[in-house]
Amino acid sequence: MTLPLAFDILQSGVRLSLICAVVGLGCAFILIAVILRSSPGNERMRQISGAVQEGAKAYLNRQVMTISVIAVVIFVLLFFFKDHPTAFGFLIGAFCSLAAGYIGMRIAVLANARVTQAAASQTRTAALRVAFNGGAVTGLLVVGLALLAVGTFYHFTRNMIGNDLAVRSLVGLALGASLISVFARLGGGIYTKAADVGADLVGKIESGLEEDDPRNPATIADNVGDNVGDCAGMAADVFETYAVSLIGAILVGVLTVSNAPAAIVYPFVLGGISVLGAICGILFVNFGGGKPAGLLMGAVGMSAGSPMPLAPKGPSGSRSSIRIVSICGMSPKVGIR
Repeated sequence: MTLPLAFDILQSGVRLSLICAVVGLGCAFILIAVILRSSPGNERMRQISGAVQEGAKAYLNRQVMTISVIAVVIFVLLFFFKDHPTAFGFLIGAFCSLAAGYIGMRIAVLANARVTQAAASQTRTAALRVAFNGGAVTGLLVVGLALLAVGTFYHFTRNMIGNDLAVRSLVGLALGASLISVFARLGGGIYTKAADVGADLVGKIESGLEEDDPRNPATIADNVGDNVGDCAGMAADVFETYAVSLIGAILVGVLTVSNAPAAIVYPFVLGGISVLGAICGILFVNFGGGKPAGLLMGAVGMSAGSPMPLAPKGPSGSRSSIRIVSICGMSPKVGIR
């Protein structure tokens, strides 16, 4: 039974990871619907939230226009001076990274007022769930889009140009993700710091208003900066990290273990299983009982422990190594929290 199972994993591992990515994206859109059904608060809360949404949307639209010009130039250079698959991989990486950041930022802005309303009218646990779901949307979009982009691109290019060239062209996808990450993270960071300084100088010193006083116009700009920098920028940054790490693992496997399909399939399988683990953690927070801190700690354990039975076996036929690595990776995070 071991050999047929291993054969199926090698043949269908990439496809299975794509299915897990689609499931993750589906859960992200379900969470979006759950967030939108929550109460956005009173008229004043909606007014302040609307101002932040307007500013964040205007900033990102301007940033997308600027990045698009640079992306087109790089695409043309790759298309004519490198090769066509690498150029198209660059576009896919840039688009998915930008989509993860943009959608995640929009949902985070929409969730802000709903978290405040839940904290004011319900319980801390209810507010935690709204806030957690808002962040979980970004997390699922990041891993889902990254795994789907890398897996789909590799699957089709391998069938078209062969395995070796397909692996080499993955570098273009990583480059596209890195381009968006640099602009989104640095641009958003500069914006939010400038707005923060303006809120301090103009509000506190000149007008005698507190930094978070809604009468201070710089407060809205400061909150816009937090969303475009910490939400959109962080999402693009994490997308780039995830995609580059996945591609790096594939490249290391190809370079160190030649003629071994498992070296390529294994990173995809682990990525797909991890998506299922993340969904288990999200379900624990939404349906579990207890205080907010207990829910979060339980979700960490659920996310790390639930995928272990699905993990591929090692050369000795045991999953002990997977369990040990998971515990070692989880322990520092639990200790910090």
